[in-house]
Amino acid sequence: MEVLNLIVFFFVYAGMLLGEIPGLLLDRTGIALLGAIVLLATGCMTPRQTWEAVDVSTIALLFGLMVVSAQFRLGGFYGFITKRIAGARVSPPALLALLVCAAGVLSALLANDIVCLAVAPVLIEGCALRKLNPVPFLLGLACSSNVGSAATLIGNPQNMLIGEVLHLSFSGYLVYAVVPSVLGLAVVWAVIARCYRGNWRKDFSIGKIEVPRFSGWHTAKGGILICVLVFLFLFTSLPRDVLAVTAAGILLMSRRMASRDILGLVDWQLLVLFFGLFVVNHSVESVGLMGKWVADARAFGVDPSHPGWLFAVTAVLSNLVSNVPATMLLLPFATHPLGGPVLALASTLAGNLLIVGSIANIIVIDQAKRLDVELGWKEHARTGVPVTILTLLIAAGWLWFAARCFTVSG
Repeated sequence: MEVLNLIVFFFVYAGMLLGEIPGLLLDRTGIALLGAIVLLATGCMTPRQTWEAVDVSTIALLFGLMVVSAQFRLGGFYGFITKRIAGARVSPPALLALLVCAAGVLSALLANDIVCLAVAPVLIEGCALRKLNPVPFLLGLACSSNVGSAATLIGNPQNMLIGEVLHLSFSGYLVYAVVPSVLGLAVVWAVIARCYRGNWRKDFSIGKIEVPRFSGWHTAKGGILICVLVFLFLFTSLPRDVLAVTAAGILLMSRRMASRDILGLVDWQLLVLFFGLFVVNHSVESVGLMGKWVADARAFGVDPSHPGWLFAVTAVLSNLVSNVPATMLLLPFATHPLGGPVLALASTLAGNLLIVGSIANIIVIDQAKRLDVELGWKEHARTGVPVTILTLLIAAGWLWFAARCFTVSG
């Protein structure tokens, strides 16, 4: 059984690295699910063990916040705010600054993947109308959504997972994350503005992008709920997963918005990816393989439970298998008091290095491709590499400073 566990583990994480299995139409989600099915079908995991391997609180939190974000999308909020930004009569660098700030703030409060999915097509349309080169603005959207999402424990899937499993304080995490995120957004703007100085204009056209009609009522309803959620996250100890699911239930009770439309915007692919990886990771932990690997690493002087090593290993692994699988793999080693913030910041900020580093990057590239806007690896790396290096240095410096100057409980 141990050998089969090992084979399935390496099969799944090879798939995370490649993004597919040659000869099969399996993406990362399908690969993770297939790995879990093999473990169940071969008896390596019983149905009960499979269920117990899944962190239900993380899945519930993800689901609840996806429903809240779907409310904003169906209410036309994302399209409305993007059109207002794209239509602002300011210079291209100033327009980029508005976009970076808006994407960063939205991603800190709502799932960054959904923000990118909803904003990218409308942003491209706005650039076409103003005869602006869409590439720097798409890069700004991808990079700032990653950096902004690092600010909170609800900004992206890996942060939600870290917060739930390690039982981190929402307000306590903010102390470690807000400063690197705010400074990181400034870095995103500065790097892109410098790279595209004198290359802001491009004459191109696309068809009209259909977006949901803006509804002040639906937007206000979602806005009130997200504000209440953040308040409760900050000032109470009520379980975040229960609060998020409760908010989802309130939104589903609508006379104007069909529940099937709301649930249709939930990222079920991501939820299934989490399920599969929970099962696969648990399988190697249950037979002691993870412990053996850690012992071998420590024999070579690499201790993944040390904040410095955890930061470095997370940054590298996030660009090999993407930041969500990397976080799930390294989470058992986040035992130091700084382990949670280190893992969250390193995995999220490292996601800007390469396209495969984060799902948000992949979403932006995919949305651009559908509208015949080419944004390749080299173009992305031209800004992604300096943004990642600078933001990781800022985060490492701030964590070092914070660890020595104050202690945050929770």
